[in-house]
Amino acid sequence: MPVITLQRDKFSDFIRRDITLKEMTDWLPWLGFDIEEVGEDNVKVEFNPNRIDFSSYAGVARAFKGLRGWETGLPNYDVRSGGTVLSIDEAVSKVRPFMLAAVVSNVKLDEGEVVDLMEMQEDLHWGIGRDRKKASIGVHNLDVVKSPFTFTAVEPDSVRFVPLDRTEEMSLKEILQKHEKGTAYRHLIDWSPKYPLLIDASGEVLSVPPIINGELTRVTEKTRNLLLDVTGTSLAAVEKCLNVLSTALADMGGTLEQVTVNYPDRTVLSPNLDPQTMKLRTAYAAELLGLGFSDSEIVECLEKCRLGARKAGTGVLEVKIPAYRIDILHEVDLVEEIAIGHGYYNLKPTFPASVTIGRQHPTCKAANTARQIMIGLSFTEALNFTLTNENLHYQKMRRKPVQSVTLANPVSAEYTITRQDLLPGLIQNLADNKHESFPQKLFEVSDVIVLNNSTETGCERRMHVAAVSSYSTANYTEMKSTVEAFLANMGLTQWKMIRAKHPTFIEGRAASIKVNNQPTGIVGEIHPEVLNLFELENPTAAFEVDLEAILD
Repeated sequence: MPVITLQRDKFSDFIRRDITLKEMTDWLPWLGFDIEEVGEDNVKVEFNPNRIDFSSYAGVARAFKGLRGWETGLPNYDVRSGGTVLSIDEAVSKVRPFMLAAVVSNVKLDEGEVVDLMEMQEDLHWGIGRDRKKASIGVHNLDVVKSPFTFTAVEPDSVRFVPLDRTEEMSLKEILQKHEKGTAYRHLIDWSPKYPLLIDASGEVLSVPPIINGELTRVTEKTRNLLLDVTGTSLAAVEKCLNVLSTALADMGGTLEQVTVNYPDRTVLSPNLDPQTMKLRTAYAAELLGLGFSDSEIVECLEKCRLGARKAGTGVLEVKIPAYRIDILHEVDLVEEIAIGHGYYNLKPTFPASVTIGRQHPTCKAANTARQIMIGLSFTEALNFTLTNENLHYQKMRRKPVQSVTLANPVSAEYTITRQDLLPGLIQNLADNKHESFPQKLFEVSDVIVLNNSTETGCERRMHVAAVSSYSTANYTEMKSTVEAFLANMGLTQWKMIRAKHPTFIEGRAASIKVNNQPTGIVGEIHPEVLNLFELENPTAAFEVDLEAILD
């Protein structure tokens, strides 16, 4: 979880009021902060990554003032027209296709604020950029470079410049091999024949995104005008990073100016800080919160969370969300903002109308027992997604596709259906870890989705347990012994292993597991063709059991 250390004096300057440490520790938790440590003149707090706008003093102060009622409603950010131009070269489209930028002028930074800015940049790299993969940020001294700027891609040895924290020139290839940032992040671009590069009108190098900035544009306490650039593989992530960073700098006293970004096929102006608009049903909010607020009271609560709100019809409010609030995705998030604005401290706890005693569901209890047994049998637990795809689930397992629960609008070809058993995922785990030492013995206890026309939805969730053992002498006998040990430790006294044919397993080395004369699972040696499809070299034995079936 990300943390930020708030100095009392500095935080007082941001909220324009003298505040005590006790007030900070009393009120910050109501915004969702956890108090980690209280020093003589500072408070160290942890915040949820979804509120990445809390990674700066400006972001925390903005929310704090709203909660206390000192400054409410939608913040207004004036983005002036500017003459800065950024051109995106077609050459960079295959390696780092997106870049947006902003200019922040007349900013005054002391040495501590420069450090805070760099820490905020790293929080954004982690929280939104996924360690720079989806988005990475460059902050530059604008006064030492000239517009127009060009984001292009060049040969690794064709350009030399002085990277940040160095004194000698290095080529792009040398930076990836010798600079600490280059070795840490080279995997993001070293697969490409050309590396991304940001240069100014004179050919001066600003940065090699997403690796390192140039020493030329280093930001210091003397810097007064900034160029912000954000590059990435996700345009949404790039825009979110820029919005959070630019609004924080605006709240620190900077003046925002637009940059004209020319792509090969379009032109955009950035940053775009227009608020998002959502509808909120007041009845929906009342149902979730159990509180009978009037429309005006809901508006007041939302404005204390720095949102804009107005009545837009009977029982409906129109809510405007500032560009830095990237965490609000659904109507239910607005209901949470109402609770925060009202103040959790104002909610009066009540006892439930009926007193009941909860206990663990039998299936969950059996699943935990199964995990303990498998760990005791020297297997390591894996956890895979419930979503999968036809190729992994059927073709690579040598099975004919059958009717399954299919996603209507999958966002990725990797996740198009729900799994009906666990073994494909475990075998994929072996393929992903074939560079590790053997033997490898993995298990999973988790849900599958099976078709059942007797249910209202036509399908149901079932708890399965599955395991794989892969090494040079893995065989049916070993896995059969494992199954029998597992069933015995689950409390069963009778079961049968009946020879069976299964396309995933070698004929003659597979058996159906029967409990109470009902098929409940399969055990055997994985077919060589399956191993080849997963590019596995070692023999592999496996089993899978319907855990709920053996409990019936």
